[in-house]
Amino acid sequence: MCVCQTMEVGKYGKNATRSGDRGVLLEPFIHQVGGHSSMMRYDDHTVCKPLITREQRFYESLPPEMKEFTPEYKGVVSVCFEGDSDGYINLVAYPYVENEALEQDDMPERDQPRRKHSRRSLHRSSSGTEHKEEKPGLASDSTESIQETKSPRVDLHIHSDVPFQMLDGNSGLSSEKISYNPWSLRCHKQQLSRMRSESKDRKLYKFLLLENVVHHFKLPCVLDLKMGTRQHGDDASEEKAARQMKKCEQSTSATLGVRVCGMQVYQLDTGHYLCRNKYYGRGLSIEGFRNALYQYLHNGIELRKDLFEPVLAKLRSLKAVLERQASYRFYSSSLLIIYDGKDSRAGVFVERRPEMRLKRVDSSLPESLQDGSSTEPGSSAQPKVDVRMIDFAHSTFKGFRDDPTVHDGPDMGYVFGLESLINIMEQMREENQ
Repeated sequence: MCVCQTMEVGKYGKNATRSGDRGVLLEPFIHQVGGHSSMMRYDDHTVCKPLITREQRFYESLPPEMKEFTPEYKGVVSVCFEGDSDGYINLVAYPYVENEALEQDDMPERDQPRRKHSRRSLHRSSSGTEHKEEKPGLASDSTESIQETKSPRVDLHIHSDVPFQMLDGNSGLSSEKISYNPWSLRCHKQQLSRMRSESKDRKLYKFLLLENVVHHFKLPCVLDLKMGTRQHGDDASEEKAARQMKKCEQSTSATLGVRVCGMQVYQLDTGHYLCRNKYYGRGLSIEGFRNALYQYLHNGIELRKDLFEPVLAKLRSLKAVLERQASYRFYSSSLLIIYDGKDSRAGVFVERRPEMRLKRVDSSLPESLQDGSSTEPGSSAQPKVDVRMIDFAHSTFKGFRDDPTVHDGPDMGYVFGLESLINIMEQMREENQ
């Protein structure tokens, strides 16, 4: 088993050199609110996720006008499953070199040497030059059993200064306060569990590097929406297609073309993030969806009316772009809506102390909660918001990877979801003028 010392996030591994391989310890992305693959933090501006070839190729072939509404694609890294000196499991990313993957794949597994992670072997990937569809997940590159290692480490090196709380539909707020979104931790634990069970496969896995779309925000409020009236891809089995269609029929995906897949919203009155997950979203009626959207735009003290216009402008622009993309289908894709929970207009901020007390100030926010676009109290500048499409593992368009099914016109299921979202927000704006 590869053993390395625990590294600070974003720093080089002790076994790496600046002139050679640079190993980066990956951490769960603390602001992940939805999805099933564990998003990992690579550095302040970058996240990564298990590579699926279709999604990688889709990012590489995006029309220029869509790039404003998608994370920037930054390439690929090799990720290995390592144990530290205390016996805990870590994920470490290394530069990916494709031509060295051939050398690994051309050797029958029985002839591959038992080896530690050398500078050369850390580049090797389980895939060759012919890109095959890869399932999300990880396995160890180790030849030794990792079943005897300690439980996966969950005391994260990086955490939010603001605690998270899950809102339970039956009993209200949970009593537990943690320093990362509970869905992020759930996905991370599941991924590490898969990795431990696959450790004998001795693989390095490829991860996509993508822009961290919340890095501009000090207190990111995130809404993850599953878009469209259909979620299964063209290549889905009959069984999977039936399951996905049932989920759509039983949720607002059928009636609105959109459903809640997760959210976190900063609450000024309590000083923590309020969280919801995808199971909550699946059970919502149309009115329940409206209430969830209202909750996302409410900071615990007031409805953020200043968010209506900038969010609506982004949604209308995206709708216009997608209506021009003939033959594109974004099955199972999600849409992120993001804004900053820092309410600079009211001059309110959270003291960075364990008790998370609120303090009102008369001047601008402290430097720790400022960024280049924040506004001073009383400023008329619009708040910063962002809208991004993510998750393209089942997307397609005419001529893409020789897909046999060709669709005509724009993705009207997705467009319908955008129209529903725009209409609900416009109604909400009128009702709360």
